[in-house]
Amino acid sequence: MPSALTVRLSDKVVHEVDIRAKKLRISRSEYIRKSIELMNKGMHQQEKKAKLIHASKKVRAESMVVNSEFAQIEHDPKI
Repeated sequence: MPSALTVRLSDKVVHEVDIRAKKLRISRSEYIRKSIELMNKGMHQQEKKAKLIHASKKVRAESMVVNSEFAQIEHDPKI
């Protein structure tokens, strides 16, 4: 069973939520649920991106050495 959550929002935010939910023909609750899901998804993507950047930086120096070695072999007239 889903958990209930109580949130306090300014009148301005509630008014905007109501307008947008009405345009989408969904309830206020559904609009807020979808908003939270979208935010969670965005945060997950940011965290994944940060991990990939971190891993890329770890191997960057070694990759440059390997690329340099391949470049030397590629341009070696003896091979």
